[in-house]
Amino acid sequence: MKLWGGRFEKKTDGLVDDFHSSITFDKRLYRQDIAGSIAHATMLGEQGILSKEDADAIVEGLRAIEADIAAGRVQFELDAEDIHMNVEKLLIQRIGEAGKRLHTGRSRNDQVALDCRMYVKEAAREAASLMRELCETLLSIASAHTQTIMPGYTHLQRAQPVTLGHHMMAYFQMFTRDMQRMKEVFTHADVMPLGSGALAGTTYPLNRERVSQLLGFSSITANSLDGVSDRDFVCDYLYAASVCMMHLSRFCEELILWNSHEFRFVEMDDAYATGSSIMPQKKNPDVAELIRGKTGRVYGDLTGLLTTLKGLPLAYNKDMQEDKEALFDARDTLVKSLVVFQAMLASCTFREDNMARGAAGGFTNATDAADYLVKKGMPFRDAHAVIGHLVLHCIRENKAILDLTLPELKAFSPLFEQDVFEACSMHACVTQRCVPGGPAPERVQESIQAGRAWLDGFSF
Repeated sequence: MKLWGGRFEKKTDGLVDDFHSSITFDKRLYRQDIAGSIAHATMLGEQGILSKEDADAIVEGLRAIEADIAAGRVQFELDAEDIHMNVEKLLIQRIGEAGKRLHTGRSRNDQVALDCRMYVKEAAREAASLMRELCETLLSIASAHTQTIMPGYTHLQRAQPVTLGHHMMAYFQMFTRDMQRMKEVFTHADVMPLGSGALAGTTYPLNRERVSQLLGFSSITANSLDGVSDRDFVCDYLYAASVCMMHLSRFCEELILWNSHEFRFVEMDDAYATGSSIMPQKKNPDVAELIRGKTGRVYGDLTGLLTTLKGLPLAYNKDMQEDKEALFDARDTLVKSLVVFQAMLASCTFREDNMARGAAGGFTNATDAADYLVKKGMPFRDAHAVIGHLVLHCIRENKAILDLTLPELKAFSPLFEQDVFEACSMHACVTQRCVPGGPAPERVQESIQAGRAWLDGFSF
């Protein structure tokens, strides 16, 4: 008989057991579930709700069960439905009557809410730690390439020259925002719901603050209905994971492009590429492509849970069982993606020569040529038109701006002088952009130093 089966006259149909059970996936919550039960039993003993002997027996039994699960010595039962009932059934089998007292003053509704909050807190810390490793790699690459000139793009068209260091620091900013989001996820999850009961609390004199203290939470939930029905913190994690995956996907898209023969800005390490079964020359950036593809999967986890929650009345509903598979899948996908991406990026070889040639083509110094004329006294809009005509001429002649002679330049404006060749060089185009946040090497170096200081000071 099921632990809740006293009111029922018939067994649950086998099809329902299979459809209803969550043990196949929520078994991964066993550590959180047992930790919560130990804290609950400890508090019950301290409050005199259970005898000290029963409380001690429960705690000892739970610790033994945890060790056996970790060692793979426990076979979970589908008939027991979920991790909560599996652990409780094992406890009763091992210690007898005392085990039947564990569930005093709680419900599976507040129990699973607790387990999920503990899991999300750990998952948020884990993700932020992996993001930190990625940020360290970005700082290392940026430090080595503050002078490596490459083309910057808008609309995937060569726009203005930047440096590889500056480009890496753009992604550094994205991933530090992701770390901050995970810190916020942790904060939202760091509220202890046990004591909410099924939906209306309990008549037992529970010490909820004591359980919160034992489990390392910062506070307790303020409303029992909300305590069992809130999954905002899971949505928060899924959103933060989705944004991080979006950043990874954007980065992967660039590496895929840069790895192509058309760009040749980067060479993927053999350990993070694959070949073709038919074309012997191929070296495919499959790792980057797969991360890009898995991003949609995490989006689906977020969208699916939001859709599940949108029509639910208070308080707990069985629909909410669907939160865990989405959470687990997003966590697994994000962790695997961060780990493999960081390793792949660290192993990349950047082709500085091809980047420099790329910056030199495509008229990336056209804006600087216009600015040159402005500094000589021409209104910007007029200068824009002059350089537009100049670029059109160069396209027809298959030349770059600085391939023209000074007399040829003067044919477009008498303001051009010999100093235009230095002012519009790739080096000058980058170094003169020294506004805060710009690509000038000294500014990128400042950004790197500020980034290291930020990482050193980040914690939760």
